[in-house]
Amino acid sequence: LYLLNMLSKIGFQTVKKSKAITEVASRGMALGVSKWDKDPLATPKFGPVTDEEAEPRFLEMVKMHFDKAAKYTHVSADLLKYIKECDTMIRFNIPLQRDDGSLEILTCYRAQHSHHKLPVKGGTRYADNVSISEVEALAGLMTYKLAAADIPFGGAKGGIRFNPRNYSRGEIERATRRYTLELAKKGFIGASIDVPGPDMGTDQQTMTWMKDTYTSIYGDRDINAEGCVTGKFLRHGGIHGRNESTGLGVYYGIREMLNNDDFIAKAKLSKGIEGKTFIIQGFGAVGSWAAKFLKKDGGIIRGVIEWDSAIYNSKGLDVEDIIKWKEQHKTFKNYPHAEKLEIANPQKFLELECDVLIPAAVERSIHKFNAKNLKCRVVAEGANGPTTVWGEEICEEKGIVNIPDMILNSGGVTVSYFEWLKNLQHVSAGKLTRRWEEQSKRHLYEFIKGKKFDKEEFGGDDHYDDFRGAKEIDIVYSGLEEIMCGSINEHWKGALDKNCSLRISGFATAIEKVANFYKESGILF
Repeated sequence: LYLLNMLSKIGFQTVKKSKAITEVASRGMALGVSKWDKDPLATPKFGPVTDEEAEPRFLEMVKMHFDKAAKYTHVSADLLKYIKECDTMIRFNIPLQRDDGSLEILTCYRAQHSHHKLPVKGGTRYADNVSISEVEALAGLMTYKLAAADIPFGGAKGGIRFNPRNYSRGEIERATRRYTLELAKKGFIGASIDVPGPDMGTDQQTMTWMKDTYTSIYGDRDINAEGCVTGKFLRHGGIHGRNESTGLGVYYGIREMLNNDDFIAKAKLSKGIEGKTFIIQGFGAVGSWAAKFLKKDGGIIRGVIEWDSAIYNSKGLDVEDIIKWKEQHKTFKNYPHAEKLEIANPQKFLELECDVLIPAAVERSIHKFNAKNLKCRVVAEGANGPTTVWGEEICEEKGIVNIPDMILNSGGVTVSYFEWLKNLQHVSAGKLTRRWEEQSKRHLYEFIKGKKFDKEEFGGDDHYDDFRGAKEIDIVYSGLEEIMCGSINEHWKGALDKNCSLRISGFATAIEKVANFYKESGILF
């Protein structure tokens, strides 16, 4: 059947249909008709996509970007092959006893893409479409993302194939703890080995359960056991600013680019965020925080898209109001302050007019079948892999500029790096220096004024904050801004110098950095 399909594609139409073929045709697989016609984004469970009309899988997308970027480097073919391939992957099954007493088997994954630096770092995803190819793709993307931002980790990713919406809190906890136990037994978790973080379907609670399980087993032998995961509750070694970090990083990146003369000239936009219109796909930890910061800076949030509903208001949505509504109702269905509301096909709101479109939900949201209908000037990727290879090519033909995920959504892993450092140092940032900073500022003021500091004379509580030393969250925000802005400017300069897209520039720079590491260290045996 496969060969006959291929023959029909190249014009061989004289095949006589047998009874078997006729039966297959009746199920929607007639000769000359691609199975992708029913679901253009469907992919086979195993192996690469063979239909040339279909979009590639996520793993193939990452490798295609790598191959394109490799042409802009001076790295040998054999080293390129070594950098591209995933070092280690595991797949295993765990039993889950449901609340009704029945037993269910869950399939779990963890991929460690590159050990050029340790520990490896990457999120933990709970979703019913998690697969070995997806975690391999995400782990590879994490390696390049970390290298591009000069964060000293290798890339990793993992998860469990199940939808947490369909399970009780107790069931999710049992699955999480057993998953952690199996990772520990296999040497796939630990502050010096592999440090998972939150991702789709997981949160602070999930990470705290993982930390508690690991420290219960190894805490007496590993003083840094608390650093086995990041994204934890504050009382369990978490860090201020982690919740908003990815969304804040998206904001920093957009702000930096919209104040870059070359970028705004290419995007045909005026300078700055103020007055720009935004549509955000995905209103979770990334999208909601990005909306908050953009709104605060004068941006207009016209539309928000969720998996089951989408809302739009040409004059701008009240961000705080829609956040409260989402928390209370878990959906935007029946939201009263929207000019337009879509439930049947929420994703078609991606095609509404705006200056900046922020896909902050899932992979392959912008593809060859909808990219031609986009009416934005910039696509700012808050999710991992939201734009396919063909989708991006169509955007480039339309003059839409892409700020890629590997640069823009690295805020989460950046602050996870800060949290990991905090766990190793066993002290929070600012705790040892805050009072000293305050005293130093007062002493400097007194030296300049030639008299003792008087709080009331200075302006009371309204201005006394100017003397305050940096808290942990101040240092986190400052460090995140430094890394995000430095990274995006480095890669934008590379894009101009190489005459390529920002994504290819980021990939090329990351490849060069990993290659240089191997050239300096050598390959062990």
